[in-house]
Amino acid sequence: MSKTQAEKRDRILEVIRTHPNISSKEIHERLLGQFGYATIKRRLQRLLEDKFVAITGKGKATRYRISDALEILYPIDIDVYFSKEIDDREIKRRFNHSIFDLLNGLQLFTDAEMRRLTDLQQTYEQNIASLSGEELKKEIDRLTIDLSWKSSQIEGNTYSLLETERLLKEKETAAGKQRDEATMLLNHKTALDFVFDNPQQLKHLSLARIEEIHSLLIKDLNVARNIRVRRVGISGTNYLPLENEFQIREALEKACVLINNTQNVFSKALLVLVIFSYIQAFSDGNKRTARILSNAILISHHHCPLSFRTVDPIAYKKAMLLFYEQNNMVAMKRLFIDQFEFAVDTYF
Repeated sequence: MSKTQAEKRDRILEVIRTHPNISSKEIHERLLGQFGYATIKRRLQRLLEDKFVAITGKGKATRYRISDALEILYPIDIDVYFSKEIDDREIKRRFNHSIFDLLNGLQLFTDAEMRRLTDLQQTYEQNIASLSGEELKKEIDRLTIDLSWKSSQIEGNTYSLLETERLLKEKETAAGKQRDEATMLLNHKTALDFVFDNPQQLKHLSLARIEEIHSLLIKDLNVARNIRVRRVGISGTNYLPLENEFQIREALEKACVLINNTQNVFSKALLVLVIFSYIQAFSDGNKRTARILSNAILISHHHCPLSFRTVDPIAYKKAMLLFYEQNNMVAMKRLFIDQFEFAVDTYF
């Protein structure tokens, strides 16, 4: 979408946002002739198709309002958003039970974003077609080290990339580091090895598979297995995840249905990344599990996996907090696209 088109979209959306249940003629009048009426009608039709707006009535009685789905994809300036302190932000404090309906069938990526991702995937396929079995294994090992390091760093692990490489290749622990840090990294490798060795087992998600990956990631870390039965808080936000074990299970099952029924592989992987972190089904290890499962989806569909190597941990956490608090995935989507490009350009 060009800048001019995006500006038209945003101006029309702003009018609808500030004047809910407004007609197309009233939108035209409030924009003081900035765009022709025919242009406004075309843009409104596109906004309807993208689920950014919803309507009531028919014909001349048609009225427009902002849709709930718009909140998921509407651009938000993340720096401006987090310039407010935690208690000053207006957020969705409770789990949004309608999130699965909102996401069902929603086109998460724009046409331009899909072209970019598709072109990158084609490059990846061409690249791996020219690799020998040994060369492919070498690249998988390299990505495994990078992902294990970055995914652990996002959770506060202090191992450097070089120390991680020594640990995973030579089982040499770093001096002055806690045992749990090494265990976390080794568990990542175990989980990733399982995903690469059994790609088809994770092509369709189930509660049992999710728990299996989580168990691999938290082994020997004094973290409870299985669905949590106690309340959990998240640092940096006032969002309160589900507390009831049965509601958590129901949310996970709905998430699996949503993801398994989603046709686009990139959308599947992005949904996994945000939804399982949002549900917070376990007492710990939720984001780690989401990152591995997201990659499992990509790998099982022969797409390039992500290492997240160049992700700033603070930027990642802010992107997730934005989804927790506003159900907005634009920041995480941007991160996902950038990391897919990085992975294609860096590995294989």
